[in-house]
Amino acid sequence: MNLKVKSWLELWDKQPNKAWTLSILWLLLISWIAFLWNLGNTGLIDETEPLFAEASRQITVTGNWITPYFNGVTRFDKPILIYWCQAIAYKLIGVNSWAVRLPSALAAIALTVLGFYTLRYFGIPNPGKFQEASPAIIKKDPHITRQLWLSASIGAAMIALNPETIAWGRTGVSDMLLSGCTGSALLAFFLGYAQDSKPQVQERWYIAFYVLVALAVLTKGPVGIVVPLLIISTFLLYLGKFREVIQEMRPVRGFLLFAAITMPWYVLVFLANGENFINSFFGYHNIERFTGVVNGHRAPWYFYFLVVLVGFAPWSIYLPVAIARLRFWQRKSWQQQPRATHLGLFAWFWFAGIFAFFTIAITKLPSYVLPLMPAAAIIVALFWSDQINRALEVKEPNKKAHSSLLWSGVFNVLFLLIIAGAIFFLPLYLGYDPAVPNLRELLQQAGLPVSGGIIWALTAVGLAIVLIKRYWHLVWGINLVGFIAFIIFVITPAYFLMDHTRQLPLRELAALSNQVEKPGEELIMIGFKKPSLVFYSHQRVNYFNDPTEAIEYIRTKATNQPNSPSSLIIAQPELIQETKLKPNQYQDLGSSGAYQLIRVDQQLTINN
Repeated sequence: MNLKVKSWLELWDKQPNKAWTLSILWLLLISWIAFLWNLGNTGLIDETEPLFAEASRQITVTGNWITPYFNGVTRFDKPILIYWCQAIAYKLIGVNSWAVRLPSALAAIALTVLGFYTLRYFGIPNPGKFQEASPAIIKKDPHITRQLWLSASIGAAMIALNPETIAWGRTGVSDMLLSGCTGSALLAFFLGYAQDSKPQVQERWYIAFYVLVALAVLTKGPVGIVVPLLIISTFLLYLGKFREVIQEMRPVRGFLLFAAITMPWYVLVFLANGENFINSFFGYHNIERFTGVVNGHRAPWYFYFLVVLVGFAPWSIYLPVAIARLRFWQRKSWQQQPRATHLGLFAWFWFAGIFAFFTIAITKLPSYVLPLMPAAAIIVALFWSDQINRALEVKEPNKKAHSSLLWSGVFNVLFLLIIAGAIFFLPLYLGYDPAVPNLRELLQQAGLPVSGGIIWALTAVGLAIVLIKRYWHLVWGINLVGFIAFIIFVITPAYFLMDHTRQLPLRELAALSNQVEKPGEELIMIGFKKPSLVFYSHQRVNYFNDPTEAIEYIRTKATNQPNSPSSLIIAQPELIQETKLKPNQYQDLGSSGAYQLIRVDQQLTINN
């Protein structure tokens, strides 16, 4: 089998056009599976996604492209770029879930493609092996060329096909756009840095870096420039190339370009909103998130170790051995190598920089370390391309060549068995969800826990077999097959199930409220604060947690405004009962899922 694969790789080297054609097909396949398949075939997910979707819709309604609004209130959680992208998508394909999520999907795809391109030309897997070789010699070596193709193909798959990137690449929020801009900016920097013998090419990539960093700042604020500069500075200082490379980058020109892209919106939004913008955006959503706990998002210091373990699974199992293989502590060795071989070291500084930065931050969320996933993919891709290439070329005895993989492989098997067991017994540990009271029964009826458990158990068994037989080059592929099978047969059906049970009732009642709405009627929601109701009803919604508080509000409004119209209320039936409304005071208009829509005669509540 190795001879056949080796012959195929040699053919690959001799016919680069076919290699690029197959690579494009590979990129299309993994991008479709990860980001485009059924992207807009489900409704928006409460709680965060509809906030962005509605603020972007308001841009198209009001024509105000400077100040974002949600439910009649300014929304300064994030800068404007995500809203612009979604609003443009609305103009092109209509106001729907596809348009909401398309910017995130395209950002993820662009990052995957650029990651492939970078690894294809600079994914040198063996540090220290090419100290005397120039980049030109490296690229002409057929053995290295094959490894570059392997690095690119494996790396692109891992950039796209990991839980974190898939989750946010299919969600209409700003996180994936930030990750796409930040990751692409860092890759653009490295593409310029690694091509020091081609000044014109280098200059174009550095310009791309400045543009992408500016877009990152327009996506999520100062973090878009602070983190890339932190990573690049530590990387260059470590290599002793800081002054040399900074001069190449022409920072004055870069700053002017960066300012020309970012400053207009920040100036205009400040002029329109004054201190309200400064206090909300810079004070609350940036400084306080880093120095204090915001919205209760506190977590222990080891939080991101768990996030990376699960969020980059199953590839995260091999991160420790892949990082150790880089020998990043051997500074002199790295300083002696040509720039073209530094991608692994750069990816390590990228990974460690983001991990350390957000570990120090007090507020912690899983999405904060999303931008380090491409770096993790690059590190592991360099490791696996080397392992697979060695196995195919049979350069040294199998057992000796791959003994360092043994414990990682064993942990890989145990990890998958734990996941299989956790998924299989998931219904037993699910808490009560008032929006879907029968969620446990629905999951069991769909057979998803059983399917998920079987898929990962079979993957673990397959891995155990190849470990015993020492077929190390098959380990990565078995993980990939298991992961894709899990996406197709478990995650996708579960996604539709949750949409049907959790979100569809709100969409149906939002549509019903639009049909039955009388002029001037107010829409009220009790017990839940579901932003999707605002987006789908296209009207402002007044939210109340307490049923008695909502009725008191209606009663006060009826007293102060005798001619005020009736109100529409969406709530669970038991919460409507807690309002103590009498049958003659409201009209039942319909129900869906866990929710009921009623019309309340405000004047009749006065006599309650």
